Amino acid sequence: MLIDSHCHLNFPEFTPDLEAVLARAQENGIGMMLTVNTKLAQAKDLQAMADRYPQIFCSVGVHPHDATSYVHGYEGDTLLNQIKALAQHPKVVGIGETGLDYYYNNSPREDQISAFSEQISAFSEHIQASIDLDLPLIIHTREADEDTITCLVDIGQGKAKGVFHCFSGSADLAQKALNLGFYISFSGILTFQKADQLRQIAQDVPLNRILVETDAPFLAPVPHRGKRNEPAFTRCTAEFLATLKGLSYSAVETETTNNFFALFSKARPLP
Repeated sequence: MLIDSHCHLNFPEFTPDLEAVLARAQENGIGMMLTVNTKLAQAKDLQAMADRYPQIFCSVGVHPHDATSYVHGYEGDTLLNQIKALAQHPKVVGIGETGLDYYYNNSPREDQISAFSEQISAFSEHIQASIDLDLPLIIHTREADEDTITCLVDIGQGKAKGVFHCFSGSADLAQKALNLGFYISFSGILTFQKADQLRQIAQDVPLNRILVETDAPFLAPVPHRGKRNEPAFTRCTAEFLATLKGLSYSAVETETTNNFFALFSKARPLP
């Protein structure tokens, strides 16, 4: 069994044919999927989906693009308390997608400093929720390496755990993440023609610290570039990773699945 450790099955791209998407995933050996929350207002929709399909788990969190919408509270309560309340659902296995994005910096702002501060504030709430609940963080970071690591060190205090999802950062960021005990998740970007630096990083990261994902519906791997991504395509990335590291597909399949359950310990294999 292979696990798609990060996808967005509630996004409108999957509304017309979710059942067919899940069937193709099963046909390609994708036994489980983690569909990741980006807006708290959608958290209960993800939970309902996870309740309906035994092979789906979910998370709860706010993407850094939307940090400003939530940093001052949500539904009359603090962001921290709302995350913790929503995370009580039995199929919520992680906190996020959270982190920092200084590339797009989509949150409305008067100036960049205030937007960065609001992202950091929201990220801090997620880190605290992760520690309080002993659930792993699902981290998105782009052009914010230093602040991301600083937040994990200063707020996490060695207690934070999680995964840097859809990794596309530097070798230095990968090493710092590994030093903090985090996992690295590789997506279809690994197969892209100009991703030589990322491929070198993937070669250097130990297999026992690697997850694989699609980030569907985005970033379809070769040979599906330009199409809607979907969990079935996790296999393409895993096969590519196996060749890159000189390993059998079964070794990558087994190890990344074991890594998923080691990190997302609230999740359980299907009977």
